[in-house]
Amino acid sequence: MLEKKPKISGFTFIKNGLTLGYPILESVLSIESICDEVIINVGFDDPALQKDDGTYAYLRENLKGDKYKFVTSWWDPSITKDGLILSQQTNIALSQCTGDYCQYIQGDECIHEDDLQAILNGVSDMEKNPEIDGLIFNYMHFYGNVDTYKYTRSLYRREVRLIRNHKGIQSWRDAQGFRYTDGSKIKAKLISARIFHYGWARAQQVMSKKVKVFDTFYHGHDNKRHEGKPDFQYERNWGLRKFKKTHPKVMKNWIEKNKNPVDLMALPLTWDWNVPGLMFSDAIEAMTGYRLGEFKNYKRCH
Repeated sequence: MLEKKPKISGFTFIKNGLTLGYPILESVLSIESICDEVIINVGFDDPALQKDDGTYAYLRENLKGDKYKFVTSWWDPSITKDGLILSQQTNIALSQCTGDYCQYIQGDECIHEDDLQAILNGVSDMEKNPEIDGLIFNYMHFYGNVDTYKYTRSLYRREVRLIRNHKGIQSWRDAQGFRYTDGSKIKAKLISARIFHYGWARAQQVMSKKVKVFDTFYHGHDNKRHEGKPDFQYERNWGLRKFKKTHPKVMKNWIEKNKNPVDLMALPLTWDWNVPGLMFSDAIEAMTGYRLGEFKNYKRCH
């Protein structure tokens, strides 16, 4: 008898992806080959679902075939606390997934083709061990440009990006990770696959728009936090490192279009109050592999 292959659903959400410079097409294409279906939730500015920046038409034009399933939704402007609109929109897409397992990807994330087999191997491990409800991925946070990434305790180094379906697991808070509906942490296994995160590797003027838009998801549309302040500008922060490996192949065109002229490593280091603590913590991690005070959305299992 042939062994039944588990069904994998990919899912994502996006709003104003073109205006804010998201590599959303590339994100979807990076997981397409391991998925039996991909659910794409595209957000609109009005309840009638008529107003967006062209992202919906762009994705429909470039993602054709029965594998892709589009959902449209209204981003309620009254949801302005703790980034909860992001988990709400993630869960709309998740609710449409029919697979045994669900591979999540955000609109500024991408998976390297070299890591796809590691994901499938992880799913095989989940098939053998019903206690494992998620897979933990390693993160590459690019900052300022695609040849520079940030690695320090102030940024999460790992997060769950594949979950078992039909177990009451949902996106949690601002959609960084996943938990059971009662808020308890899921058991997840660390795999070698990486998430390439390009959220902070866009042009400065695009980043200015993104920073202001995302601020409304946490502090409301009428907050005055940005009044009188200069537009966003990249700085050389603690934790920046040169990236010398390869990017996912699907990102080639996006990278060419979004290269920044700024060389952050040539700038003077911005010395914030928390740098000494980060330096100490990062030194301990470099020696032992243990990250002091690391926040985890999951319970790691083997």
